[in-house]
Amino acid sequence: MKIIHKIGLLIAFTAAANSSQAQLNPLSAQYYTNQYAINPAFAGFSEGIRINGSYRKLWDNVPGAPLTQNLTADYGFNRVGIGLTVNNESAGLQRATRVLASYAYHLKLNQAGDGLHFGLSMGILSQRLEDTDIYGNPNDPLVGQYNNRKTYLDGDFGVAYTTNRLTVQASIPNLKSFLKKETIKLADVGTFYSAVSYKFQLSKGAEGIDAEPKVAYRGVKGFDNIWDAGVQVGIANQQVFAMAMYHSSESATFGLGMDFKHKYMISGSYSTQTSALSAYTNGSFELNLRLSLGGK
Repeated sequence: MKIIHKIGLLIAFTAAANSSQAQLNPLSAQYYTNQYAINPAFAGFSEGIRINGSYRKLWDNVPGAPLTQNLTADYGFNRVGIGLTVNNESAGLQRATRVLASYAYHLKLNQAGDGLHFGLSMGILSQRLEDTDIYGNPNDPLVGQYNNRKTYLDGDFGVAYTTNRLTVQASIPNLKSFLKKETIKLADVGTFYSAVSYKFQLSKGAEGIDAEPKVAYRGVKGFDNIWDAGVQVGIANQQVFAMAMYHSSESATFGLGMDFKHKYMISGSYSTQTSALSAYTNGSFELNLRLSLGGK
């Protein structure tokens, strides 16, 4: 029984170590529909209130499959953006909860709408093992050592340059891991994120079509750096859209969505599994919802 317990802990530490928005396969919403999820510089990027919710379930054929729940709310006024992010992840025995408050400053460069954006998020990160789910001795010293860790101060930092068509951005998630060495080493933690995208208008009018290709390059602790390349195509001023992304981890993401009157958005995406795990597990499905209030 103790051997089984040790194996369960090993799985939890090596395959289920999580950090908000920093998994090997991140939330697909961060690429287009909710860039604030990965970069605090986009807090309050649009005037008014935006509330985004994401739910993703991984590996539905594996007991203790990773589950991600994410909620963001941000508000933009004048040149300032404020926001709140709540992220909860579970995988195997591990639970991770991260709550961050964000402040962003949006500097307008000219009358054409070009701008520089800076954002900082600060909050808390709590990680623990769910001892009620352990088959074996829940009083094992390893469990106590892990769960007795304090709730940590954590944060993100991001910058962005935007025009009406071009977006260039970079962020450093998980500042705790970036600035301080960990006593307990965790893999699968994001170290940096960068991306460039450009929007093309393919046709005009009420049923006009536009396309926004994007290339992203990101670091994940314990793995080779990953690049992502894809495009989102929108119809009727982005009220209906579809996206596809390929990841150098040899997986892909496909999504469809609708943003009715740019107030009520619903989208879904499916990500195939990385090459190393594709023979053992299915991909993941993600549901995203957004409510926009008070914007122009």
